Amino acid sequence: MLPKPSKVSRVITVLSGGVGAARLLGALSMVMEPSEITAVVNVGDDLVLHGLTICPDLDTITYTLAGLNNDKLSWGLRGESWRVMDALEDLGGEAWFRLGDRDLATHLYRTQRLAEGATKSDVARELCEHWGVAVRLLPVTNDEVATMFDTEVGRLSFQEYFVRHRHGIEVSAISFDGAERAVAAPEVLDALRTCSRIVIAPSNPLISIEPILQVPGIRAILEDRHADVVAVSPIIAGAAVKGPADRLLAELGHDVSCVGVAHYYRGLIGTLVIDQADAELATAVRERGINVHVTTTIMSSPENARRLGEAVLS
Repeated sequence: MLPKPSKVSRVITVLSGGVGAARLLGALSMVMEPSEITAVVNVGDDLVLHGLTICPDLDTITYTLAGLNNDKLSWGLRGESWRVMDALEDLGGEAWFRLGDRDLATHLYRTQRLAEGATKSDVARELCEHWGVAVRLLPVTNDEVATMFDTEVGRLSFQEYFVRHRHGIEVSAISFDGAERAVAAPEVLDALRTCSRIVIAPSNPLISIEPILQVPGIRAILEDRHADVVAVSPIIAGAAVKGPADRLLAELGHDVSCVGVAHYYRGLIGTLVIDQADAELATAVRERGINVHVTTTIMSSPENARRLGEAVLS
C-alpha cells in the first residue's frame, strides 16, 4: 500500500483530451487536492448520434475520476452490457459507434438537460456532483466545434475517422469547424488566467489539444503565461502510448519525438516533461528554449502515476 501523499496547495488548470488526460488528472489528484484542479476539456470529438448528444472526452474523464471507467476498452463504463446496440444492429441500424446500455443513460440525461435549456457546462457539473468527482470539468466551449479530417477516402468527422475507420487511413489535413466562432465557456478563461500553473496533458496535440487552442482567447493566454505552462509529452521513444498521435504527426510533417512535441508547442510552454526513455533528447528540447523535466511518464502503476504528478507540480 502506498503511503498517503502530502498535499500541495496549488490551483492548476489542465488542458485535457480523453484517456491520457484522465490518467494525468488522477495522478495529480494523488498529490494535491482534487478540488484545486480544473480540467478544460476538448469538445471537438463530440457528436449527435441517434438523436443523443455524446461528449466522449468529458465522459471518459468523468468515468475515470469516478472509478467507473471500463479499463479493458479504455472508454465507457465497466460492467457494461450491449443489448440495445445488438438489437439496433439486428434491425439494420447504425451500430458502428458502440454505446453500452449504462453509458446510454448518460447521453439520454445530457440530451434531456440540453433540451431543457442547460449547457454542456451545466451537465458536466451535474454529472460530476452525481458521481462524486471533485475535479472541476469545464468543456472549453458550449458552442459546436467539430474536428474534421481530409483523408484518402474524403472528408470525415472525428468519430468516422477514429472509430468507423479505426484511425487506419491516411490524413492530409485537419480542421476545426466552428472554432473561430466559438466562445469560451464561462469560467474557462478565468481559470486559465488565475491558476498558478497551466498543464497540457499527454493528449494528442493535433486532435485533443489543438481544438482547445483554436477557441478564441485560449492560445493568447498560454502565450502570455508560457513560463507557467507545463506540457507532458505524449510521444515516448518515437511512438504514442495509445492512439494515432505518432502516425498523424508523421503524416502532417511533424517530427515524431518529444522534440517534435516541444516544437509544436513552441511559444506556449515553459517546461516539457519527457519520459526517461527520451533522456538523451533533453538537450535538443532545451535548445528550443524550453525547460525539461525527465521522469517516468507511463502511468502503469500508482507509483509511476504519483511520480509524474509530482514532476508536473515540481
